[in-house]
Amino acid sequence: MAKVYLFADETGNLDYSSSPDPRGGGASIYFGFGTAAFSDTQYANAVAEAHELRASLASSGLANGFHACADSNKTRSKVFEMIRGQQPRFDTTFLYKANAYPDVREKGGLYLYKLAWHLHVKQVALQVSDPGDELAIVAAEFGTARMRQTVDEAVNEVCSQIDRDITTCIWRAPTSWGLQAADYGLWATQRIVEGKRCTWFDPCIAPTLKSTFKPWGEPEV
Repeated sequence: MAKVYLFADETGNLDYSSSPDPRGGGASIYFGFGTAAFSDTQYANAVAEAHELRASLASSGLANGFHACADSNKTRSKVFEMIRGQQPRFDTTFLYKANAYPDVREKGGLYLYKLAWHLHVKQVALQVSDPGDELAIVAAEFGTARMRQTVDEAVNEVCSQIDRDITTCIWRAPTSWGLQAADYGLWATQRIVEGKRCTWFDPCIAPTLKSTFKPWGEPEV
């Protein structure tokens, strides 16, 4: 029996009101999830390494942990190189919002969150763990109080349908290296999915990226 940590971060907004050009601008093209999976021993070592890096960068102004979108290129390079050595398993799911069915749109953004969570986690949880394993699933907290309640409900609803011994947690990303790693993996993968450049993707993320699931398709080129 093993213990596995599965950290999940989301990307994109929950708004169907615009149909953005894939080349940029407007609302997000996709709403999706990315997860980073670690064994217990792997994660303990990864946390120690991340804390050491974070402390070493404190003098340069880093205060609230790592966040791929906001970090400088210098910090990103250090974080991606650290991830390259840690080798967590990454999985991603992207829902192309322009192809959402009308009845899905009518149910609003909160339903979109629940649906994306369901499509991603229900399968990945079974792939990263075996029967009898302990699985800790950690989702990133975000949004309003109503959204936080929705996150909690979605996480617990989906996890109750998975045949594993699961502990669920909703944590703030700055408190968890696992959530920050998931953010970095998702950020890099999304750039590639959207046709943007990411020099760190091939050496640092692609080797342990196990899935990029796009059940609603993608923009026509």
